[in-house]
Amino acid sequence: MNQNIQIGLSIGNSRYHWAWYLETKLQSSWDTKYLCIDRSFDSFPLDLREIIKTHPFEIYLISVVPNQTEIWQQLPQVKQIILADIPLFNLYPTLGIDRALSLFGAGETYAYPVLVIDGGTALTITGIDENRRLIGGAILPGLRLQLRSLATGTAALPTIELPQQLPPRWSNDTVGSIASGILHTVSSGIRDFTQDWQQLYPQSQVIFTGGDGELLMRYLQTNLSVDLVNRIRLDRQLLFHGLAAILF
Repeated sequence: MNQNIQIGLSIGNSRYHWAWYLETKLQSSWDTKYLCIDRSFDSFPLDLREIIKTHPFEIYLISVVPNQTEIWQQLPQVKQIILADIPLFNLYPTLGIDRALSLFGAGETYAYPVLVIDGGTALTITGIDENRRLIGGAILPGLRLQLRSLATGTAALPTIELPQQLPPRWSNDTVGSIASGILHTVSSGIRDFTQDWQQLYPQSQVIFTGGDGELLMRYLQTNLSVDLVNRIRLDRQLLFHGLAAILF
């Protein structure tokens, strides 16, 4: 029997993000470092590797990295998703395709309006209204990028690990001071954006995604009202929900 197989490949600033669908249903997702094409196929789950040996498949490419885009466009089964494919309104030409697709996935999965906070290499905050119209948002360096910038841009400050909980605000050591400075500042900024969004759209949900999405959500929940905490969700698959909504 011929099986309908689609593979999603989202190329971010630091990693490949993969997902595969069988008969329109999302089966699994995984991340890898940048790999050559042959080794990328070796990273596929075993059940997918077995299926693609005997069944045709397509790879739907979502990329914000031009040199990586050029590599994957060489494969005949690759089809690139572009901004014009996403049925949202008021999108500006330089909006990242991954950001737009995650926003679409959030709206289709959790209803419009919705606010998406993506904790990736770049931390983005993006809102869309009940008419699928982009309201706007913000971009700043992600948590790990901020930590690395201090370590690489100074002579004495170390690289630190992200704590699992929001650290004390007032610290008496260097590691704690770095954690406090970055995490309290970022958390306060996200809280301010979130509260402003809730004033505009009181029924909206707030969806966290991205590699550090869970940590950001945990930090933020420390200082939010119960009502707003109940509107917050974590969904690592937003982008691939958006891709599914386009494909199926």
